[in-house]
Amino acid sequence: MIETERLILRPFLESDFEGAKSVWGDRETMSFYPEPYSDERIKKAITKQIGTFEEGGYGLFALIEKESTCFVGDCGITVQDIDGAQEFEIGYHLNRSFWGRGYAVEAALAVKRYGFETLKLQKLCSYMESAHQQSRRVAEKVGMTLEKEYLNPNNRNLPTTVFSIRNGER
Repeated sequence: MIETERLILRPFLESDFEGAKSVWGDRETMSFYPEPYSDERIKKAITKQIGTFEEGGYGLFALIEKESTCFVGDCGITVQDIDGAQEFEIGYHLNRSFWGRGYAVEAALAVKRYGFETLKLQKLCSYMESAHQQSRRVAEKVGMTLEKEYLNPNNRNLPTTVFSIRNGER
């Protein structure tokens, strides 16, 4: 578990289904994905995140707002195929009702520290559809710089932007 000023980041629980559905099942939140997640895919994703934490100590954390104890979204480290390479990626998704409050940056900064200090990773990336300006700003605010752009065959061959940071930078 990680605590920030306003958030608790903890591994997912099976009971997080409704919170996860409010994020991964929302058409607007998932507009840069091929489609929102179905209930079945959400259940599988939660099970997968529970397993990756048990096996490797990383995965997506559930974000809980301290003040209200509401499920805000997720942020964490996953292994992604980024332009043909397996990379550790900081990913983040927030419930629309929490957009614009700085929670994604707050969580991503905590996850970056966790990745570099606890997991001893040497590089972290974030990647997103090139048009996703909000996600690009989060990556920049956590100290990542533009690494490259490519057409992503895993997301409808859309132009995709990759930001990265190495351990010891900023």
